[in-house]
Amino acid sequence: MSENPQFEVTDDRMSSFHWTAIGICVVLNMLDGFDILVMAFTANSVSAEWQLSASQLGLLLSAGLLGMALGALLLAPWGDRIGRRKLVISCLVIATVGMILAGFAQDEVQLGLVRVLTGFGVGGLLSCTNVLASEYASPRWRGLAVSLQTTGFTIGATIGGLAAVVMIDNWGWRSVFFVGAALSLLSLILVIWRLPESIEFLITKGGAGALDRINALARRMGQQPLATLPARQSVSDAPTRGRFLALLSQPYRRATLTLWILFLIMLFTYYFVTSWSPKLLVQAGMSQNSGLTGGVLLNIGGVIGTLLFGFLSARFSVARVLAAATLFAAILLAVFPATLSTMWVALLAGLLMGLCISGCIAGLLATAALVYPTATRATGVGSAIGIGRAGAILSPLIVGRLIDAGWTSTELYIAAGTLMLVAVAAALTLRIGQQPPATGPTATSDPDQHSVPATP
Repeated sequence: MSENPQFEVTDDRMSSFHWTAIGICVVLNMLDGFDILVMAFTANSVSAEWQLSASQLGLLLSAGLLGMALGALLLAPWGDRIGRRKLVISCLVIATVGMILAGFAQDEVQLGLVRVLTGFGVGGLLSCTNVLASEYASPRWRGLAVSLQTTGFTIGATIGGLAAVVMIDNWGWRSVFFVGAALSLLSLILVIWRLPESIEFLITKGGAGALDRINALARRMGQQPLATLPARQSVSDAPTRGRFLALLSQPYRRATLTLWILFLIMLFTYYFVTSWSPKLLVQAGMSQNSGLTGGVLLNIGGVIGTLLFGFLSARFSVARVLAAATLFAAILLAVFPATLSTMWVALLAGLLMGLCISGCIAGLLATAALVYPTATRATGVGSAIGIGRAGAILSPLIVGRLIDAGWTSTELYIAAGTLMLVAVAAALTLRIGQQPPATGPTATSDPDQHSVPATP
């Protein structure tokens, strides 16, 4: 039995246990992608049935995002108190109930309210799965693990978009929500059966039975059990307000504020592109199926982008890769309207645009997981996502009003590209100091070992 209350985790000791935990996080993020973008998939059908204006549709698109913001801010901190696994289970229950109720909604008000409920569960779930993927990965491949987990969102959105075309044509838009509820229920069963609690959380939290639970997980990983637990971090027992204020303390203030700005801009742009592009493509003269195809290609590009970011982050600075992806996204947004006259060029540009924007999101999630220690990691990641959701909420609302006011697709995309240039400047100020070593690093799973404070 080991006298050292740490687990050594190196890049060549990532076992099937670690990859299974990360794989479940990917599956959960696939579900999140389906659940949140289901409103974009059904937007045209819902709008036609209830005769909604662009502003009313914008409210519906924002409802789930409002719920996500509330879930990320209010539920995610509980992951630092009751554990990542318990919070994941609770959030899945909430999301499942919300999807079922959405299928029975009789008007836009009812649908909007249950979309807030669904988003509330998804918001807490996204924060926790990102943290779990980070905590079960070795230092060298942590960026890839978080990118894989992020890829799940775009994979879920892509599959959802393809399936939505068939389901809406054959069974109507309500069937999409019922399928989402069934998938949420299956995911809940999978989590109860196979998802482990974070060892870093158990070490940090301590308490009765913690050592036995840690050693049980250690045996499954092929690690030596511990003889004793390390001293607990006092902040883990602090109330939510205390942990939130810790994010603005001297070692983390600069990185926290920069991350909030970046999440705000990135999610505003992401949800503008994913929520409105299918509809704007139809307005530009394409068929409804071509518009949905454009939305699917955006998400396919997103899958490629998040994977590419993961591999690049294993070789280069996360902050530099993030800044480069943001710059390319800004350029593609600005030129995208010029491609709309030729369908295959527009679809290719959409694929590349999705690649860069989703790469940016993956970079932000990887960065957020690196900045904070275990005791405040769920709170830190959740707060960044929650602040970012303000941009996601405002995006459909603002764009809907601009469309009603007569803005063209060209003006909208150029404005989004300009906003991304601001994000480039913010990304260049990040000083995370995360440069993976070239060969087999050895690091402990000390809760603070891989959390690198930003330069104050």
